[in-house]
Amino acid sequence: MTQQHFETFDLTIENEIAHICLNRPDKRNSMIPSFWEDLPNVVQDIDDGAKARVIVISSSGPVFTAGMDLNAFTPKSHQNADEAKRERIRHGAAFYDTARKTQAAFNALEACRLPVLAAIQGGCVGGGLDMVTACDMRYCTQDAFFTIFEINIGMTADVGTFPRLVQQMPEGLVRELAYTGRRMAADEALSTGLVNRVFASHEAMLAGVMEIAAEIASKAPLAVYGCKHMINYSKDHTTADTLDYIAIWNASFLQSQEMQEAMVANAEKRPGDFVPLPGRQKSFGSH
Repeated sequence: MTQQHFETFDLTIENEIAHICLNRPDKRNSMIPSFWEDLPNVVQDIDDGAKARVIVISSSGPVFTAGMDLNAFTPKSHQNADEAKRERIRHGAAFYDTARKTQAAFNALEACRLPVLAAIQGGCVGGGLDMVTACDMRYCTQDAFFTIFEINIGMTADVGTFPRLVQQMPEGLVRELAYTGRRMAADEALSTGLVNRVFASHEAMLAGVMEIAAEIASKAPLAVYGCKHMINYSKDHTTADTLDYIAIWNASFLQSQEMQEAMVANAEKRPGDFVPLPGRQKSFGSH
C-alpha cells in the first residue's frame, strides 16, 4: 500500500485503486491554491506511472466540498485608491490565466486514462460540482445536494460545469440551476442521471463505491481505457466518426491474448492476469 499526505487531500493506493480523500473537513474541504496544483499533478502521476487502474475521489466530514475558497477573491481592506486600482488591473489581466489553470485541474480527470469515481456526501458546491462533472461516475449519500453556487456571488461558473453538465442532464434543468443557484437534492440528482446511485450513509457509499472500483480494476486495463477514450470521443463527434474511430482503435489496440484471458478467467471464476497499462511517454518538448 502507498500513502501520501498533501495539504488538501490524502492519497492511498491499494489493490489497484487510488483513493484521493479531501482532508480539510473543518474548512468544509474548500479548494485553496495548493489544491489546484496538487490534484492534477497527482492524477497525472498515477496515470503516467500506471500506478492504479481506478481512481476514487471522496472527502471527510459532513460536507464533500464547499468549492473554491472565496477568501482568494476578497479585496484587501487596507489598500488605498491607487493600490486598489492597480490590483483591479492586475486581477483583470491575470484572471484568464487563473481560470485556465483551474479548468486544467479538472480537465486532468477527464484526460486521465483511468476511470474516476466520485463519492459525494453533504454539500457539493460550486467548484465541487465542476470537479465531479469531470469524473466518469458519481455516487452520493441521501443527504447530498448539488449547487451551481456562482450565481449567488455574482459570477458565471467557469471551471467546467456548463460544458459537461449539459451532457449529463437536461439543458433546461441546468439553466434553472445556473440561473437560480438553488440546491438540487440527491433524489433529484438520481432521477436526472447526474448520479448513478444514492446510498443511505457515508460509510455505505464508500463501501459501495470501492466495490464498484474493485470490479472495474478486475477488468483488462487496456479495454477499460479504450471504453473511456471512446465514450469521451463520442460526446462531441458524430456516430459515424465515432464508429470509424472505434474500428481503427481496435485494429490497433485489440489484444487477442487479453480477450482469451478474460474469457478463461471468467469461466474459471478467478481474477484475470492482465497486462497493466504501460507508463505514458513524455511528449517531445516536455521536461
